[in-house]
Amino acid sequence: MNAQPDNARADSAQAAQDAIIGEFAFFGDWTERYQYLIDLGRKLAPLPEELKTDAHKVSGCQSQVWLVPGGDAQRLTFQAISDSAIVSGLIALLLRVYSGRSAQEIIDTPPRFVEAIGLAQHLSPTRSNGLAAMLARIKDYAHAAAHI
Repeated sequence: MNAQPDNARADSAQAAQDAIIGEFAFFGDWTERYQYLIDLGRKLAPLPEELKTDAHKVSGCQSQVWLVPGGDAQRLTFQAISDSAIVSGLIALLLRVYSGRSAQEIIDTPPRFVEAIGLAQHLSPTRSNGLAAMLARIKDYAHAAAHI
């Protein structure tokens, strides 16, 4: 269900972010980084059509994005997909950091990798808004799970 390859599972959200930062450091320019994002997005598991509902649709994204939570406060999981290749890559990064974590860890972990790898400076305003909307939805699910 997770977007990451089996060997990429980090022990914590912080470790996952460190791994992402290290991976992006290998690329010489943003053309290579965008291609890597696209490749990551292509590796996302397909989302069953029955889960592509308005309830799972993330508003605030120019592209269509669906985010489906699972689990509980001890371990939240997420499935997600977009109709945009680059946005799917962004989803893959978010899932690596946040899926499979406790609600509290999700709440306590800012997405520092976004700034560290330069995403904030290289995404269009609409993609930046979409990334913020996806992150907000993940955090909202974590807050809801933590208070059940």
